[in-house]
Amino acid sequence: MQLIVLISIIILAYLLGSIPTSVWVGKIFYRIDIREHGSGNAGATNTIRVLGWKAGLPVMIVDVLKGFAAVTLIRFVQSPPPGTDQFVNYQLMLGGAAVIGHIFPVFARFRGGKGVATLFGMVLAISPFPTMVCAGVFLITLFLTKYVSLSSILAGFTFPVAVIVIFHTSVTSMVVFSIAVSVLLVITHQKNIGRLLRKEESKATFLFRNKEKS
Repeated sequence: MQLIVLISIIILAYLLGSIPTSVWVGKIFYRIDIREHGSGNAGATNTIRVLGWKAGLPVMIVDVLKGFAAVTLIRFVQSPPPGTDQFVNYQLMLGGAAVIGHIFPVFARFRGGKGVATLFGMVLAISPFPTMVCAGVFLITLFLTKYVSLSSILAGFTFPVAVIVIFHTSVTSMVVFSIAVSVLLVITHQKNIGRLLRKEESKATFLFRNKEKS
């Protein structure tokens, strides 16, 4: 693949990730900046917390699709055969660019969310079966504990196990990436881990009620 083409689609993937779904929904339909309410995070969970499922569900879907769509950009250009190490490397670059775009969106003054939903869409496109296993762990943990942070961390720990042990992925970059994701989730949730250990973490009970604001 020509370098100029690769750079172009990486930039496009970043711009896709930079679409600040929660910020635009909040400002256009509710006339608030979601980053100034709730947890201050520009993501689907905080949108549900502040504005309810009516606003939060579309935000979540679009944020997942951003990561998924960014990865599939590779199919619109000349690339190595699917499943090869180089093909997966390109997918990881594109998906990573979208996640960075979500965290540091150019369309929202570089103040975005944590990128979990976009990361989910990215890995769903690259490695769907391990991702679904992780989604199951996330949902079961969330249902039992009501802690989004704990659910995310356990799902992150499950990812390399699913990639390496359950589905025996042989692509080196995917193995390394799966381990990096689990480590990154621990790093980005350090404060949450501290609150969990002190039993001070807030439960996401708002996810289990139908809260809407007009």
